[in-house]
Parts: sequence; C-alpha cells; structure tokens
Amino acid sequence: MNLYQNILNSKKDNIKLLAILLDPDKLDLKVISQFITKINQSPATHLLVGGSSFEGHHLDDIISVLKKATNLPVVLFPGSPAQISGEADGILFLQLLSGRNPDYLIEHQINAVPILEKTKLEIISTGYVLIDSGIETAVERVSRTKPISRNNSDYAAQTAKAGELIGNRLIYLEAGSGAQMAVPLDMITAVSERISVPLIVGGGIRSKVEIEAAFEAGADMVVIGTAFENDLTFFD
Repeated sequence: MNLYQNILNSKKDNIKLLAILLDPDKLDLKVISQFITKINQSPATHLLVGGSSFEGHHLDDIISVLKKATNLPVVLFPGSPAQISGEADGILFLQLLSGRNPDYLIEHQINAVPILEKTKLEIISTGYVLIDSGIETAVERVSRTKPISRNNSDYAAQTAKAGELIGNRLIYLEAGSGAQMAVPLDMITAVSERISVPLIVGGGIRSKVEIEAAFEAGADMVVIGTAFENDLTFFD
C-alpha cells in the first residue's frame, strides 16, 4: 500500500477523499463495534487515529481491531511520539508550522525517530497549520502556540507554501477538535491555489454540506471527527 501515491493520484484525478478521525482517548474497545459498523456504512476513504493527548495503553489494540474490521487505510495523526503504533499503515509526520514552540517544530520529531525506525509505517511529512476557530482548542492548549488569524488568508497560504518548500508532502489546515468555526472557505481556496501538494482540511465541520463546501473551496481531503463521534448517524 502506497498511501501518499494514492492521495496524489486522487488529487490528479480530482477524486475527493474523506477521513474519519478517531480519538483513542474516546474509544472504548468494549463499544468500538458500533463505531466500526457506522464507519463501514460511511463514504470514508481513510481513518485517522490520534489526538492532542493520549494517556492510554490500548492504541495498538484499537488499530488492530480497526484493521481487521474495515478495509480502510489507518493513518496515525499523533500529538506526541507516545501515539505511534506499528499496527497502523502510515503516519502523518506532523510539523506545527503555525507555532513557534520548538517541541512541535522538531523536538517531538527527533524523539520519534527511534520508534519509527522499528516500524514499517509509511511516513508522510505533513505541515500542520492551526487556524483560529473562536475558542482555545486542545491543540492550542497542549502545544502552547497561537493559531493563525482566520482573517489572514494570505499569511496562512504563505505559511503553507513555506511548509511545501521545506519538504512537507501534505498540508493540513486545522481549526481544532471541537472548534466553534471551521476553516474559512476563502482561506482554503487561498492555500489550495498557493501550494501544489495535497491539502487536508479539518476541524469544526459539522454537516455534509460543509464537507462539500470545503471540497469545492479546494480541499483534497476533508477530516470529520467530533461530529461523527457525537452522532454515529452523521452519514445516514
């Protein structure tokens, strides 16, 4: 499985991708079957697993269950090296471009290397850009960084382009888990037009109409998380 090449091919063919983000802190192995049933009935193309923080010890078990019960690629979306599991298919190797906390620019990445070298994960360098969503999100709180203003599309696009020039192979525009407001559509368009690598957009998206709007604005992959967690009939 070549995850990144499949994403590139989809972008080239204008095939939009949809990922469901699962927070391992909110997943109980005893009730995960109901999540899996709804995932298999959904139009999702990918599963992302991760969160801003995770204190549990059942990540391998969660991913193993997901792999056995679905046909979707499982990709790690880690908040720290503690969220790396060799059971997944790949990992978004995140660099928090919107912040200036060195831990999230390079330190966590360095600490992850010995763990990653023991796995067969496909590693996809991803520039992560946090956008103001109206509240302090978990990402902002944990990373101790400030998001980019939602009114500054040009700076967001410039930041994303810098990430691409550094070598990031994906750009992830994120409003944050539980965001009050999603990434503005004009910002999605501005970033999409500035970069050539695939663009992922997530956070604060609460309806199928908003998913389609993000696609139309230029997102290559949209991520839905909290809305699905709160309503398993979201895609019905």
